[in-house]
Amino acid sequence: MQIHCTKPKDKPYTLGDGQSLSLLIEPNGSKSWRFLYRYVGKPKMISPGVYPTINLADARSRRDEARKLVAEGKNPSEVRKEQKLALQRESENAFEKIAREWHQLKSAKWSAGYASDIMEALQNDIFPYVGTRPICEIKALELLNVLHKIEKHGALEKMRKARQRCSEVFRYAIATWRAEFNLAADLSSALEVHQSNHFPFLKVGELPDFLRALDSYASSRLVQVATKLLMITGVRTIELRAALWQEFDLITQFGKFLLKG
Repeated sequence: MQIHCTKPKDKPYTLGDGQSLSLLIEPNGSKSWRFLYRYVGKPKMISPGVYPTINLADARSRRDEARKLVAEGKNPSEVRKEQKLALQRESENAFEKIAREWHQLKSAKWSAGYASDIMEALQNDIFPYVGTRPICEIKALELLNVLHKIEKHGALEKMRKARQRCSEVFRYAIATWRAEFNLAADLSSALEVHQSNHFPFLKVGELPDFLRALDSYASSRLVQVATKLLMITGVRTIELRAALWQEFDLITQFGKFLLKG
């Protein structure tokens, strides 16, 4: 078959290759393969692909595969549809897709920075290795090896958080009927434990001296008041710094103070 010599005509025409394989040439010059066969006594047709993406050798190979299916009593067209559906199901159940669903669901309750950090960690450390894998097919050893890659760099706290996020994704997949068990939850015993270094803290006996020093602190009234608010409320520093006036019920609290007086 001299495909490179073919020229388009006013109407579509076919160039036969044998064993029901032909090349359809359109007036605009496009070329696509055709394979004709009979199934249950009825004529059928499938396209092995477009030329030159699928060359002659590839087209013949796909024709032979289709002929084999027909000989086995299978309809090549239906087999192709089933394969496409299987690929679609795999894509819908891929770890990355489910992780992004989980992230979108949870991020409404997170700060923008926190949500961005979680997604960045997943994109850098998890998705490249198991992102395209159907979540129900991921093995414990497979995910463990991914976490070990982080562990080898000495980033133990990062590894711990990565395992925790994976565990949350698996729990979400179970809740949405796309996984049966949370294999990430059982991996903590196989990973090195991060030794936390706690920040210094005041003992009870040290509080009076600290409060007296705080009352005499004159460099910044803002720092003085903010420190007292932290001690009273127990919130994080970022929560206090980002607090809005409407979050403080000064009228009710002042009324209670007057009643006590």
